[in-house]
Amino acid sequence: MSNDRYQSPLSERYASREMQYIFSPDKKFRTWRRLWIALAETERELGLPITEEQIEELRAHADDINYEVAREREKLVRHDVMSHVYAYGQQCPKAKGIIHLGATSCYVGDNTDMILMAEALDIVKKKLVNVIAELAKFADTYKDQPTLAFTHFQPAQPTTVGKRASLWMQEFLMDLEDLEYVKGSLKLLGSKGTTGTQASFLELFDGDQETIDKIDPMIAKKMGFEACYPVSGQTYSRKVDTRVLNVLAGIAASAHKFSNDIRLLQHLKEVEEPFEKTQIGSSAMAYKRNPMRSERIASLSRYVMIDALNPAITSATQWFERTLDDSANKRLSVPEGFLAIDGILDLCLNVVDGLVVYPKVIEKRLMSELPFMATENIMMDAVKAGGDRQELHERIRELSMEAGRNVKEKGLDNNLLELIAADPAFGLSEEELKKTMDPTKYTGRAAVQVEAFLRDVVAPVLESNKDCLGMTAEINV
Repeated sequence: MSNDRYQSPLSERYASREMQYIFSPDKKFRTWRRLWIALAETERELGLPITEEQIEELRAHADDINYEVAREREKLVRHDVMSHVYAYGQQCPKAKGIIHLGATSCYVGDNTDMILMAEALDIVKKKLVNVIAELAKFADTYKDQPTLAFTHFQPAQPTTVGKRASLWMQEFLMDLEDLEYVKGSLKLLGSKGTTGTQASFLELFDGDQETIDKIDPMIAKKMGFEACYPVSGQTYSRKVDTRVLNVLAGIAASAHKFSNDIRLLQHLKEVEEPFEKTQIGSSAMAYKRNPMRSERIASLSRYVMIDALNPAITSATQWFERTLDDSANKRLSVPEGFLAIDGILDLCLNVVDGLVVYPKVIEKRLMSELPFMATENIMMDAVKAGGDRQELHERIRELSMEAGRNVKEKGLDNNLLELIAADPAFGLSEEELKKTMDPTKYTGRAAVQVEAFLRDVVAPVLESNKDCLGMTAEINV
């Protein structure tokens, strides 16, 4: 590793080797050669004078790419595709004359981009499914654990730890739906020529329209796709990149929300992300346990959400059948979006797999607020005992304000129950009031909702994706 020039943190720190390889030069150029073989095979099968010997020569050198020859040629001609056509021809002298026949640069460039995005989405899907699976285990384990819920980050009616996890899970499931839809809609560009009219093939096949119509479907099948886009300019519509990056941005938004909640819960000391024995939380404050993984999720997620603007603007500013101001941007925005979301999902999986819950802290905070939330039940019990609902409502309001002042201004514990017990309007003893302080009485249908959600929604998704399950994530730093 060289230390005297810029190195991308996405490859050095965050993204997996698996995802990095998909967007590596080696993967790209091997895919170019697969596409040239598919084109030559198709043209031969449709009647052009291409021999099986030429095809076999191309196949024999599909993977042993002579990179040095291509690099030297590119210095001379300043064209990456033609440099690799030349290098491939040097290895395949018999097939040299039929490599890239009838095609334009986008035949290899755009079709490769589509293939790489499709394969990268498969990795994203696998990791997303595993995050959902781990969250499902967590939600099931803690579906009955009462916890203080928050609206506006102010104490609200209790929920359960598992129910809160189901909210994170539901957003990731929405992302999975979007991913599967967009992935299922991807098509190849095919081979349509310089402005998408297939004029070169009209010449090659002597105007045989029926034969030319077979070219794209045959290439698509050979490359593992169901179809090619029916019309195009020189390139596939850059709106495709927008749709793909929007899926990644959606996952990033869900991950950011999840990481924010974990960071807040860690501040409250209720739930913590994994913290290793030798991990250092702060260079100055040795006692600290910073939520660094969740912070990194948030940091990378912001990058992916903003990165989605790149293909949107590129798509909007393309001129007619094509312009080249997309190329440099695509080389950055698409791979880096995938590398970043890959790192994000590894972090999510690592965090969920090692979440630590502190029930005693959760219970203490909940019980400090529960008397306020129990006031409606207390009021109903007093009404049943003969009290006036309107008068009791006003008294509870006044006593709640007093208890709140005791907590906020004097730093005392919440003494609302004592105040109510001392008020003859309620006719309830402190002992009777404490019986209403069972947290499970105030979590509503949270546990039942989690069970139904896991059974009816999550389980079928995990069953249909069971081949993806079982992975773990290691993070580099």
